Amino acid sequence: MSAPTFERSVFINCPFDRDYAPLLQAILFCAVYLGFSPRIATERADSGETRLAKICDLIENSRYSIHDLSRCQAVAAGEFYRLNMPFELGVDYACRLYGSVAQKDKKILILEERPYRYQAALSDLAGCDIQAHAGNYEDAVRKVRNWLVSEAGAPSEGAGRIIRHYQDFQVWHYGRQLRAGFSDDDIQDYPTGELLGAMNEWVALGRPI
Repeated sequence: MSAPTFERSVFINCPFDRDYAPLLQAILFCAVYLGFSPRIATERADSGETRLAKICDLIENSRYSIHDLSRCQAVAAGEFYRLNMPFELGVDYACRLYGSVAQKDKKILILEERPYRYQAALSDLAGCDIQAHAGNYEDAVRKVRNWLVSEAGAPSEGAGRIIRHYQDFQVWHYGRQLRAGFSDDDIQDYPTGELLGAMNEWVALGRPI
């Protein structure tokens, strides 16, 4: 497979916890389905590469970016809220502001679980068009689909169709993994890079059921 191009790359900055996994996987699928190349920090597992250097490289080489700020608030007493996502959003914004001619045309989608909550933690974003998904993967697909159609000229296929095809992919992928000797625990811990490869393969095979 050829290397992703700047024009078709979508950097995805989101939580990596198990609770968020259904949304992350659905967002990745939506981007692949619409003909884009999702770029995510966990796509590469080189321990010799610092995480920040990897993230900066992905941001610099992606025209589109999706940043989910859903973990900007601590859940339990004594727990720290996570700063990685807003920090990476700041890096991306600076890249668009101070980068090359091509990078100045970068497009950014900001997601949140609940509307307006981000304003308490990141008031500088007041006035930005931030989309809420309510922690629901189908809503996340709708937001990402609408944005890619509007800002990236993606094919205008309905979100309902994309969600149905995502369910088809899950059945296909799960069956294939079981036949390859994976346990349920193995499938739950499946590397993101391999999952993206499976999504691209499913599309290339004509979206088998």
